[in-house]
Amino acid sequence: MEEENNKGKKCFSKEHSNIDAISYCPNCRLYMCNKCEKIHSDFLKDNHKIYKLENDINEIFTGFCKKENHPNKLEYYCKNHNELCCANCICKLKDKVNGQHKDCDVVSSENIKKEKKNKLVENIKSLEELENKFNETLKDLGNLFDKIEKDKEELKLEVQKIFTKIRKALNDREDKLLLDIDNIYNNKFMNEDIINKGEKLPKKIKLSLEKG
Repeated sequence: MEEENNKGKKCFSKEHSNIDAISYCPNCRLYMCNKCEKIHSDFLKDNHKIYKLENDINEIFTGFCKKENHPNKLEYYCKNHNELCCANCICKLKDKVNGQHKDCDVVSSENIKKEKKNKLVENIKSLEELENKFNETLKDLGNLFDKIEKDKEELKLEVQKIFTKIRKALNDREDKLLLDIDNIYNNKFMNEDIINKGEKLPKKIKLSLEKG
């Protein structure tokens, strides 16, 4: 609504009152045509900043109320509507242009400024505390992952040791069984076979073999 009103503004100068304004000076609160803007800039360019109406000057905080016929500073804050307002806005006599915030919860803009500032400081402090806790949690997670990785490698190493022992025990057992088989066949079955086949030998040799 304000932006649409700005687009239709005329120059403040009586001589150029029929010329559309192209710029606005928040310090002087004046709408100016091209000629007036040049004069204004030449005299006050170091002290005043001029805004082109083609841009949205409603986003620029000037310190003055932007409502029509409210030439006052924004010295109050309406909690109900969450906006700054001037003396005309909170006027007890409500009419077409005044008293829009007559029945609202209004405080001094300085008070709300301090309140908002303190709240911002508290929020920043809370964020810093959350950041510290988050960093500590990340550190703990990092340590936990490192421990898990270490435990995994130690477990793998332990399994390898166990299976190495098992393989060694199996190999030793295999060697012993093979040796036992050799001993059994070499010391018993071969002797018995020789004795059985030596029945045709002389009785004396046979007896010697049996004793042996």
